[in-house]
Amino acid sequence: MDIGTIQSVDIDEQMRTAYLDYAMSVIVARALPDARDGLKPVHRRILYAMHDMGIRANSAYKKSARIVGEVLGKYHPHGDMAVYDAMARMAQDFSMRYPLVDGQGNFGSIDGDAPAAMRYTEARLNAFSEELLADIDMDTVDFIDNFDGTLKEPVVLPSRLPNLLLNGSSGIAVGMATNIPPHNLTELASAINYLIDHYDTIEDVTVEDLMNFVPGPDFPTGGIIVGREGIIQAYGSGRSRLTVRGMARIEEVKGGRYNIIITEIPYQINKAGLIERIAELVRDGKIDQISDLRDESDRRGMSIVIELKRGAQPRKVLNQLYKFTPLQSTFSVQMLALVDNEPRLLPLKRALHLFIEHRQVVIERRSRFELDKARARAHILEGLLIALSNLDAVIQTIRQSPDAETARARLVERFKLTELQAQAILDMQLRRLAALERQKIDEEYQEVRNRISYLEDLLASPQKILALIKDEMQKLSEKYGDPRRTRIAADAREDFSEEDLVADEPVLITLTARGYIKRVDATAYRSQNRGGRGVSGQEVREEDEVSLLLAARTLHTLLFFSDRGKVYSLKAHQIPEANRSDRGIPAINVLNLEGNERITAAVAVPDFERASFCTMATSQGRIKRVALSEFASVRPSGLIAITLEEGDRLGWARLTSGNDHVLLVTANGQALRFEENQVRVMGRQAAGVTGISLENGDRVASMEIVEPGGNLLVVTEKGYGKQTPLEEYPLRNRAGGGVMTINQKALKEIGQVASARVVQPADDIALISANGQTVRLKVSQIPVTGRASRGVRLMGVGDGDSVASIARLPTEQ
Repeated sequence: MDIGTIQSVDIDEQMRTAYLDYAMSVIVARALPDARDGLKPVHRRILYAMHDMGIRANSAYKKSARIVGEVLGKYHPHGDMAVYDAMARMAQDFSMRYPLVDGQGNFGSIDGDAPAAMRYTEARLNAFSEELLADIDMDTVDFIDNFDGTLKEPVVLPSRLPNLLLNGSSGIAVGMATNIPPHNLTELASAINYLIDHYDTIEDVTVEDLMNFVPGPDFPTGGIIVGREGIIQAYGSGRSRLTVRGMARIEEVKGGRYNIIITEIPYQINKAGLIERIAELVRDGKIDQISDLRDESDRRGMSIVIELKRGAQPRKVLNQLYKFTPLQSTFSVQMLALVDNEPRLLPLKRALHLFIEHRQVVIERRSRFELDKARARAHILEGLLIALSNLDAVIQTIRQSPDAETARARLVERFKLTELQAQAILDMQLRRLAALERQKIDEEYQEVRNRISYLEDLLASPQKILALIKDEMQKLSEKYGDPRRTRIAADAREDFSEEDLVADEPVLITLTARGYIKRVDATAYRSQNRGGRGVSGQEVREEDEVSLLLAARTLHTLLFFSDRGKVYSLKAHQIPEANRSDRGIPAINVLNLEGNERITAAVAVPDFERASFCTMATSQGRIKRVALSEFASVRPSGLIAITLEEGDRLGWARLTSGNDHVLLVTANGQALRFEENQVRVMGRQAAGVTGISLENGDRVASMEIVEPGGNLLVVTEKGYGKQTPLEEYPLRNRAGGGVMTINQKALKEIGQVASARVVQPADDIALISANGQTVRLKVSQIPVTGRASRGVRLMGVGDGDSVASIARLPTEQ
């Protein structure tokens, strides 16, 4: 019995060959996307099957089971769940930056819930995916046999959009994997157009050039990408690691407690898993300041509410969440895709260049297809025009012919026509012989000739093809483009910096004599008419009173000066935000103050490079100037800023340029103006020099820096105030007694000077009383008078109350 031929095989070589074949099959046919349309075979087959079924974005939904069956039966002989899972993912707006499938029903959730069974859900193509399939019936791409050779399927889609980068891709092949992050369409379109504009010198285009348009990935779930180094490396080499954080904000609730609200989480992070991880950390005691945790997410957006215990420091808890939970995670970029059926690692420029080359091929093939059809139509129209020009002879020839075949042959012979033209004449309806119909044929022929000329010119000019790609990208960007969702904290470090989450907004910082501090949105106090009682600005205990009111922005650095001559540094946003009427929290919670140490002065520093000096003044008239750079890095325990004499108190600090004029105002209504440079620059340990000579019982009430075009606003303890032009204050030498700045005979009636500020006409001011009443006024409402006037009532102050401080709110606030 013939049992066949026995062949000796080297098992080592056989295994190597078989495994290599298997590996390449997985790489090419399953795991890696094509660099041209950004799709794996299963996704491409799903979209093409839906297109073939006529399921468009404007048509009715079809059962998912029907679509899956179509894909399995015609193109993809694998498991039905593999196809359904792939289709479901293309419908998830938390997985795809621009979903390709419009799903109806339960297609899963960011909590990790699986989609409903395919018999329950429905789907159709998204308008976005129709752009990937556009012109597929115009010989723009190659087709190959399906698995059983009965049908044809596209090798790649025409893809008007750079889907590889738009929606990204992930997959694990044999010995390699891909993980491409999604991007923003508007940004990619701008980068593609930039490459087209510099196509002749494309080799000179750098990663930095492209990053002017594409600053980084844009995840569908938003979040924050920390730093630019990882992005630069990814775009330059195709491989990198990005640190991504969720977005959170801190809100104050009743009772002085705080909530952390998480509104965005990193891409591909399971929300339910994140909540479970936080709960686990609380149970294990690793995070001990959380009292409650709940998920309040709904159709309006994500909202994970973390309630903190009384006295908890919200920033510290947020740091712990970033450190111990997936709220901060990494995204490994591996931009691997198939180029000519071979896996290639693609930098950003190469990926965009491949898309441009793909579109060039598609437009060339589409144009040739259109040109062939246009030429064929022009050929027919030329025959019809010949027939219309010789209408009687043509009719006679046809009538005298015994059958259609003979008529066609006689027309070809007599009028020098082709077989196609003759057949078109025979097929022409009698109504086309009317004059109006003849005109339509003439017009159609001219249109077709113009189209032929345009297509021939387009095919002969690569630059015009590139211009057409650019025009298409611009229109698609306008049609589908949307704002970036993912924020990039370019200068942030991977270890958490809360500034990355803070909006730059105007705020008011208040501090009481007993050391309670808070931050309030500056817009919480609306402008009022002068003389009003104001609104409740702070809950103040009977034994406490407001001592300081400071205007700043959330990203400003605040320098706090204490009664012991020390300086402390803190970002404004690190002070917990509170409602207008809340008392705040003890300053010792945010500043490392020693026992019984009190803050007596503060200054907001927008930028340590914008000012040169910090000028300080004490209540006993001493003044000191220190280089601002001395306070650029203040350690948590504070630094010595000034040596104070016994009984003296540091009360004011201002930023100066070195060429400013200083104005000291006393409680009894004296004011002295002198040049800043009369005070030499001193070290931090120095005690300063005499700024103004005080009479017995007098004290300094304010120190200001003169501004061109400004006025000096003086406000008394009983709420009286007025403006005086700065020109009325003569320039004198330091250590003098100054000149009168208010009607000193009326001090018993109006009260001593509480504070003075240099203001501009367009500013607002905020006045706060010792009992916490606050009023906001427009400076333009306050009369401008001479130095010796008493002023008018600006704020109604009750019995036992007095004006404590003034904050200037510049125009931009």
